Amino acid sequence: MPKILTIVGARPQFVKAAALSRALKKHGIEEVLVHTGQHFDENMAEIFFRQMEIPQPKYNLGINSLSHGAMTGRMLEEIEKVIVEEKPSVLVVFGDTNSTLAGALAASKLHIPVAHIEAGLRSFNMKMPEEVNRILTDRISKYLFCPNENAIDNLKSEGFENFDCHIINCGDVMYDVALYYSKVSAEHSTIVSDLKLGPGKFLLTTLHRQENTDDPAILASLIFTLNKLSERYNIVLPIHPRTRKIIESRGLKLNFNPIDPVGYFDMIELLKHCAFVISDSGGLQKEAFFFEKHCLVIRNETEWTELVEMGFNFLTGTESAKILETVNNLGRHNVKFDKKPYGDGNAAEKIALVLKNIN
Repeated sequence: MPKILTIVGARPQFVKAAALSRALKKHGIEEVLVHTGQHFDENMAEIFFRQMEIPQPKYNLGINSLSHGAMTGRMLEEIEKVIVEEKPSVLVVFGDTNSTLAGALAASKLHIPVAHIEAGLRSFNMKMPEEVNRILTDRISKYLFCPNENAIDNLKSEGFENFDCHIINCGDVMYDVALYYSKVSAEHSTIVSDLKLGPGKFLLTTLHRQENTDDPAILASLIFTLNKLSERYNIVLPIHPRTRKIIESRGLKLNFNPIDPVGYFDMIELLKHCAFVISDSGGLQKEAFFFEKHCLVIRNETEWTELVEMGFNFLTGTESAKILETVNNLGRHNVKFDKKPYGDGNAAEKIALVLKNIN
């Protein structure tokens, strides 16, 4: 039976790891979890392990608050030590973070096969650190677990069929997680009543991408837009510590009160009850779809193009006029959320069955 070394570091990876860990345990596969420490805030890290019954990491590297190069380098160094100690059969990474790339590089250099979950996604914007991370990780991975057909097509167009790798459309582990935890989220979360939010009377938003927070003009425009929308809706903004610090340092004023980062059950309940979502997050775009809510993507590109093409999500960019116009037109969209572009909710099971047969 193989030994799996799983690397996690950021909120979405904790969520995905929950689904995979359950499937691995079901098949009796040994898993060693490594937490790089990339997200270290209590509400953005430890709460996920407690709430979602993820096995406690055997290793917590505590690496955070560094530049991209320094962070990735430190992670690479420390993950390499763990690989030498544990001698895994395969190393699993998720998504597109510095933790993802560092884990993949460390394993590749030690000739340990890499399994990349969420392979093949592309924004086609090489200025995004996430795009660089995901492309490089795909290239050095042996097992490319893709969440949808678009991801498969991206890999084929880049010549991956000529590489020594396995391309697998397994569906999206985030859909597994959404289905599993939506049944119990109300038992673990009182956030909607605590915040006195009426169903469909508030909008849920996130704001953390560097291209949005680090550009003063873009950030000011987005804050102006949210303030304008606060005249019509309650705004629920779980704010990333880094984003809060930047807003305060630039003297920008919010006409509403952001909230601290929330756990996954809280986020599910907010998604269930909100009117719609405005976000620059990659994962929340999909999660909105899972809970049948439209999402305005405040970026110039998205990895989830199929959701835009099918009329569920809207790529608005960051200009205030475009965002406000899209909000005003939401009532005209009567799209049924009856398509299943991300599988049937058994992605983790499919991944576990492949990993089970690795020697």
